[in-house]
Amino acid sequence: MFDLDLVGWMVVALCAAMVGISKTGIPGVGILVVPLMAAVLPVRSSVGVLLGILILADLFAVTYYRHHAQWGHVLRLLPAAFAGIVAGYFGLKIVSDRQLKPIIGGIVLAMLAVNYLRIRAGGENQRIPSQWWFVVGLGFLAGVTTMMANAAGPVMTVYLLAMKLPKLEFVGTSAWFFFVVNWLKVPFSAGLALMTAQSVKLDILMLPFIAAGAIVGILVLNRIPQKAFNIAVQILAAAAAIKLLF
Repeated sequence: MFDLDLVGWMVVALCAAMVGISKTGIPGVGILVVPLMAAVLPVRSSVGVLLGILILADLFAVTYYRHHAQWGHVLRLLPAAFAGIVAGYFGLKIVSDRQLKPIIGGIVLAMLAVNYLRIRAGGENQRIPSQWWFVVGLGFLAGVTTMMANAAGPVMTVYLLAMKLPKLEFVGTSAWFFFVVNWLKVPFSAGLALMTAQSVKLDILMLPFIAAGAIVGILVLNRIPQKAFNIAVQILAAAAAIKLLF
């Protein structure tokens, strides 16, 4: 399948486990998944395979955190995110990953810097942006980045940190948002031949590794303090953004 050798199979399995951990535990743990998958699979094929793995991992996350999602945030973001998915679909035809990724990385780093300065200036009780443009802008950016590069994690991290969600609500809300968004991407990805019957078969074979990662993520999240969680996701989001720059 995809002419994978033993090392290739091991890398894909590792990526599947990392996605499971990131979906149920610490967002951003899957920072290396995109480049690792592209290293052992054709680039376009890796995007489709990763989408299937993400959807399977979403199933574990939404099942376990089904009572913790803040649906108000999910529903506020979805219209703009869908518009971003459509834009990303057409963007894939004219803009390469190489051109898009540094733009995404720069935007995310800028947003993280603004969030840091906001907290430093006014503490945790500093007023949160609530204007329509804040929600629409981040929702659209999340849609574009997830469609074109499977890289919306740092964008969602910035939004959920700004909303000051506790860690369980943070993970639950993120899980449901991406569960819906990733399914919305399926017809577009199939239309671009990114997701195929062959990629789905490989995804199903990775299910045990996704499940193992999901269990590890749950165990980690239950033991990490809220403050440490916030720091960890900001560091990982920044690392992901820097990775996109280069």
